[in-house]
Amino acid sequence: MSMDEWFDLVDEDGTRTGKALRADCHGNPDLLHQAVHVMVFNTRGDLFLQQRGAHKDIQPGKWDSSVGGHLELGEDPEAGARREMTEELGTPPGALAFRYQYIWRSPVESEFIRTYLTRHDGPFELQASELDDGRFWAAAEIEGAIGSGVFTPNFELEWVKLKDIRPG
Repeated sequence: MSMDEWFDLVDEDGTRTGKALRADCHGNPDLLHQAVHVMVFNTRGDLFLQQRGAHKDIQPGKWDSSVGGHLELGEDPEAGARREMTEELGTPPGALAFRYQYIWRSPVESEFIRTYLTRHDGPFELQASELDDGRFWAAAEIEGAIGSGVFTPNFELEWVKLKDIRPG
């Protein structure tokens, strides 16, 4: 992660409009930039979640989507999702299924997020420079922890979006 990394800026339809530095995007919610999430379910229907590194500039130490990251300049979203899963979990996804896109706005940033689903039972080799931990969570366990502060607000929104389409 480098604060001098460049991100594509997009409009609310996801069309590229320019570029900006990571440091600027993570301090100015007017700079809408792209991200991808991959939700990794095992064959039992449990969802793998990552614990964000304590050093992260956004939501350090919180549990979050299985995989999440920014697209590189000009990168295709599905290619970015495959790259991010390979980097963060140490294994490429099998089939990826695009499910939805949305805009996430917070006081410090705004992201145009595309979410994909895949199935994988692990094991995973977590990217130590990005993640502090990771494990599969049963739906009931997630439901019991919603609102307790252990998850990122963005993941809690995603969990609601996943209710009607998650396997298991």
